[in-house]
Amino acid sequence: MLKVQDLRLSYRTVDGDVDAIRGLSLTVERGQFYTLLGPSGCGKTSTLRCIAGLESPTSGSIEIDSTVVYASASHTLVPPHKRNIGMVFQSYAIWPHMTVFDNVAFPLAHGMAARKQPRKIIEEKVMRALALVQLDALASRPAPMLSGGQQQRVALARAIASEPAVLLLDEPLSNLDARLREDMRHEIKSLVRRLDTTTLYVTHDQLEALSMSDRVALINNGAIVQEGAPRDVYLRPADAFAANFLGRTNLLEGRVLDVAGGTVQTPWGVLTCGLPPAMAPGDAITVGFRPESVVLAVDAANTDNGLRGQIAAASFVGDAVEYVIDLGGRTVRAKGAPFVVLEEGRDVRVHVPSERCYVL
Repeated sequence: MLKVQDLRLSYRTVDGDVDAIRGLSLTVERGQFYTLLGPSGCGKTSTLRCIAGLESPTSGSIEIDSTVVYASASHTLVPPHKRNIGMVFQSYAIWPHMTVFDNVAFPLAHGMAARKQPRKIIEEKVMRALALVQLDALASRPAPMLSGGQQQRVALARAIASEPAVLLLDEPLSNLDARLREDMRHEIKSLVRRLDTTTLYVTHDQLEALSMSDRVALINNGAIVQEGAPRDVYLRPADAFAANFLGRTNLLEGRVLDVAGGTVQTPWGVLTCGLPPAMAPGDAITVGFRPESVVLAVDAANTDNGLRGQIAAASFVGDAVEYVIDLGGRTVRAKGAPFVVLEEGRDVRVHVPSERCYVL
């Protein structure tokens, strides 16, 4: 288990103080895969480094496996090598002059646990870790003779060899090509589930966050703006930042017509969606919906939930067709099946099922 409470981190620069982390709190349950997702400079890696002990926070507390490793109130600061963590850096940090085996064995042979474990036990742990990442057959291979994906797995094996209470992963897939990244997403997810290891993962890639995580925390300006299961965070964003960062979205301004009926009048037509009971007719709101939520109709039949528009652009992207629809002064995006492509300039009705809309 990992618990962070009211964590703050400030830097003093020539331009003044910079607040990298602003009162961040999170709890990762035992065996959970928890992802910090956000743009560059939002504070996610700084948070990870504070948990690892590589940064000294300004205030707050950090607890790993029921042990307080940092607390500003009690002046507690446990050094990194005593925090019972495993960490995979973005650069992997593989030693080129060592073999695969020696890379994985180094923390066990030279760390705090080295004096307590016989060489035979270290060898067993290393080979078990290498077997988990399917590299046991390459134990004697020099590190420079590995591919990028194999080096990434060596870094993973080194992090899990000591059986840490918490595994910290700092954008470990960013240096891989697209196909290898996809394969490694599945490998890492499968590995941590087999080990039942509490995992904190940092990334700016929404696909990694959505496909790998049990819970996602979206960070902006050093604070968590939304947290929840991947599906909930994606389909029900808390604000405009969450909606726009986590995939593409369409946002239309309007006013409430009927609360019970969920109707909203926009300048481009009427939409129907679930409205909070506190709303009242005439209230100004913003309605959002994802491009994949849109159903395009090419006939002129009226629908209860639709906007008239014209296809301004259509792009075939393999598994879908991405459309830009001109509503007249505003464009929205839609996704359609790849088997039929609607031509540009065609009049369409943009239909959005009410259950696929959300209100900001």
